[in-house]
Amino acid sequence: MSQHLVLSFIGEDRPGLVERLSDTIARHNGNWLESRMAHLADKFAGILTVTVPLEHQEALVNALRNFEQLGLHVTVEMAKQSVTEGSTLSLSVVGNDRPGIVKEVSQVLHSLMVNVKELTTTCEPAPMSSDMLFKTDMVLAVPKDLPLSELEAALEKISSDLIVELSVNQFA
Repeated sequence: MSQHLVLSFIGEDRPGLVERLSDTIARHNGNWLESRMAHLADKFAGILTVTVPLEHQEALVNALRNFEQLGLHVTVEMAKQSVTEGSTLSLSVVGNDRPGIVKEVSQVLHSLMVNVKELTTTCEPAPMSSDMLFKTDMVLAVPKDLPLSELEAALEKISSDLIVELSVNQFA
């Protein structure tokens, strides 16, 4: 029997952090499943999911808490594997950068009971101009009874300068 753990961490960026995390997890018989990590401002931040045999869980959690001495704050949460009903699809939104885009998109999704499973955002200069473009890519869990045309129409009402693209069956 094993336990799923979700780890989040943030600290000063320096070489070797991923190696130390992966070594600690492996030494405690943990299995690194999925992760997202990035250098943000001057910090290294990430989230990852591991499984660990129940008999090694406490030792792994204690070892991860010792990373505080290295300047890496690690938070550990127990989790269970869940099954999502409905369809899973990807959503891309691109538009001129302005405050509130994520808020507006997330309000529409919440109003339709759509769950955001993954979210990535970037800002970058637009081709041929100095204006900044905001881009977001999401993986969504959509309720079975929600027509995708209704979701698309609701998102397109946000603003005329946002380009909304839904891709269905990409994550079946």
